[in-house]
Amino acid sequence: MANTEDILKGFSLNWMNLRDADNGKVLWQGADDLSSPEKEHEARVPKKILKSRAVSRELNFTSSEEMTRFRLEQRVMFKGKCLEEWNFDFGFVIPGSTNTWQSVIEAAPESQMMPASVLSGNVVIETYFYDDKLLVSTSKVRIYYV
Repeated sequence: MANTEDILKGFSLNWMNLRDADNGKVLWQGADDLSSPEKEHEARVPKKILKSRAVSRELNFTSSEEMTRFRLEQRVMFKGKCLEEWNFDFGFVIPGSTNTWQSVIEAAPESQMMPASVLSGNVVIETYFYDDKLLVSTSKVRIYYV
């Protein structure tokens, strides 16, 4: 079984996109490796994404090591306070593989949605990547709505 350092060293997030889940239109895509835990990343996302009923997130990642229960926990932080939290399970990851993982995230009701001008620059998406209970990597992405 691989240890944390081996898994982290062999794990990379190749690209990610966000789509309107209803029509499949790509609203944002990025090719930066957002899995680097040592820095806060930035993403400029069109504010019209906030009008989507649901957003489909597609991650493409590579792992040189086997993972038996790859999963992630994601928190939406607004000025340091957690607004939303989601858990996603991928499952078994074949060593030396590249995988694409798509998840649908339902939007909060419109009555609970803050305007883009308030959210922009104040929202950080914290993502924790795990192999079962073993923390593999963390990612922090500050969102700017444009």
